[in-house]
Amino acid sequence: MSLLRRLEQKHNVQVTKSAEQSQPAAAIPPTRPVMSRKVDPFVKLKSKIHEELVAAIDPSLLTGSEDPAKKQELERKLEEIVEQIIDEEAPHLTNTERQRIITDIIDEVMGFGPITPLLTDPSISEVMVNGPKQVYVERSGRLEITDVGFRDDAHVMHIIEKIVAPLGRRIDESMPMVDARLPDGSRVNAIIPPLSLNGPVITIRKFAADPFTVEDLIEFGTLTSEVAEFLKACVQVRLNIVVSGGTGSGKTTLLNVLSSFIPTDERIVTIEDAAELQLRQEHVVSLESRPPNIEGKGAIAIRDLVRNALRMRPDRIVVGEVRGGEALDMLQAMNTGHDGSLTTGHANTPRDMLSRLETMVLMAGMELPVRAIREQISSAIDVIVQTIRLRDGSRKIVQVTEVQGMEGDVITLQDVFVFEQLGVDEAGKIQGRFYPTGIRPKFMDRLEAAGIRLGPELFGGY
Repeated sequence: MSLLRRLEQKHNVQVTKSAEQSQPAAAIPPTRPVMSRKVDPFVKLKSKIHEELVAAIDPSLLTGSEDPAKKQELERKLEEIVEQIIDEEAPHLTNTERQRIITDIIDEVMGFGPITPLLTDPSISEVMVNGPKQVYVERSGRLEITDVGFRDDAHVMHIIEKIVAPLGRRIDESMPMVDARLPDGSRVNAIIPPLSLNGPVITIRKFAADPFTVEDLIEFGTLTSEVAEFLKACVQVRLNIVVSGGTGSGKTTLLNVLSSFIPTDERIVTIEDAAELQLRQEHVVSLESRPPNIEGKGAIAIRDLVRNALRMRPDRIVVGEVRGGEALDMLQAMNTGHDGSLTTGHANTPRDMLSRLETMVLMAGMELPVRAIREQISSAIDVIVQTIRLRDGSRKIVQVTEVQGMEGDVITLQDVFVFEQLGVDEAGKIQGRFYPTGIRPKFMDRLEAAGIRLGPELFGGY
């Protein structure tokens, strides 16, 4: 049992259901062997330290530990106690071993256990815990296995509960999946047995402490300065934009960058399943959906929040991702005066994104003819930005596409910018170039009416 939970139980602090209660009665063996890791030689000593800390730490230090002063006081107290116990129980340890134990104990009490160093490593963009004995990370778009591990399933469950409990969410046999976020905004998904055969699984999509800017994306090669200039003009003139792409292709990062182009004097309402957008404007209202309670009631869906946002006098509505019936409400908002809205969706191409939107509108339960749905989509959406994660791990904008309208029963699309792959260099990096198609968008008159001048050379003309 974890130190924090034992402290809470000792002083009658109400906590969520224990990790032991959340485990299935009979463990299901994993479907494949997992990579073994080195056994921690200090397990018994750490258990002894845990016993001593339960008796020595004042639980009042644990409340409000987000306060820097209290956090520093708790760290100092933990370090003093751990050093005293080590002096008594294992005086032969080297300074390096002593510091490792102290760090592990502080991470367990104040952080997220063994994965805390991974979460603070700026070179890591994703952390994947596949059960207690296998932890992967993503660096520069590539997966790497680490030597990090947990004691057992209960240890992983404790970390999951430590993440979700402050958000008012729960995870147990009756609700074995959860979406949450870390205090820094990083996105967390957890799934536990009996749905996961590997034991409790945690996937953490990290976000930089300092959000990426458009200059960063240009430096990374995600887009060019010409594409950035065009997208900035589209946001400023209040075009409705959908960012489309696969999992991990950089949709949310790009949405953050696009939202940075919104003028600071506009009211922005963001709507998400788990709040992760990092908008820098001052006038931002963030809304987050809510799962059902233990009785299966009280759920607030994205669709409900979209409808409510329309009554909040928004200048811009930013939906983290559309994946269901809320697509209909979003399209209606775009068509009824809420221009300049931004959202993301999962799709492989701009054409696929339109097909998915049709399907999502039908999921709203409205018996609408397909042509009516397509007319709504074509009149609501102005630009689709397609992102992709390439084989070398890099993220690129591969298409910037204008939605031009309807021709018969078909929505017409026209690419404005395209990324062309040319090959692979000796280091395995994909080489390519962005180029304009040479076609000026139909909404150029809206840009010019707003005083935004884009030269013909931007689109390949002279």
